[in-house]
Amino acid sequence: MSAPSLPAVPPHVAIIMDGNGRWAQQRGLPRIEGHRRGVEAVRTITFAARDLGVKMLTLYAFSIENWRRPQDEVGALMGLLEFYLKKELATFVRDRVRFRTIGRTGDLPAGVQKHLRTTVEETKHFTGYTLVLALNYGARTEVVDAARSYAAAVVAGQEKLNDGSWDSFRRHLYTADMPDPDLVIRTSGETRISNFLLLQAAYAEFVFTPVLWPDFSKADLAAAIASFAGRERRFGLTSEQLKPAAR
Repeated sequence: MSAPSLPAVPPHVAIIMDGNGRWAQQRGLPRIEGHRRGVEAVRTITFAARDLGVKMLTLYAFSIENWRRPQDEVGALMGLLEFYLKKELATFVRDRVRFRTIGRTGDLPAGVQKHLRTTVEETKHFTGYTLVLALNYGARTEVVDAARSYAAAVVAGQEKLNDGSWDSFRRHLYTADMPDPDLVIRTSGETRISNFLLLQAAYAEFVFTPVLWPDFSKADLAAAIASFAGRERRFGLTSEQLKPAAR
């Protein structure tokens, strides 16, 4: 049975999944075992988020910078990603989970790209809940790609050079048709956002938890959402503007 929705549940939650390597190291296991357990946590949190009332979940799965890791680890990560996509497609279709990606996915191995395309295509009609994987993603790279796209649109007469509005520019981001994240969570105790959704998270709330990603549970997610629910989001306004005094 699904858990009841919490009050003030953030519609869009984004998570920086961190701590797989340390989880393995603490147990005397190879790093890849930490990544395998991290994939299990992805499965758990994907459906935990939906049960708690979240409408969109974005997971930072592989960054632009991750290519600099040892090649055997990168290869293993790509293998795990391909295995995950093949295994989860039927579940996504059965449970009506829309799957999509952000990032330079065209630079990923051909096998991974094939399964990404299939999973996106087979689930694109679902509207109730969306899982987004950030793959080969970096916010600075996204800005470069968006600026290039915006400039091309200006040359083609599709954008006005002197418009200069955020609404115009955001149409060229990877996330153009996505809502901004309301809550960003980072696991493992690190307190930085590592080039993740820098523009989109401008007004997001942040939760940093010491829990390593393989151990991150539905209860941990619920606690982060409860923290979010207790905060006042002002978006540049004052508390008085949000809650005017009774007349």
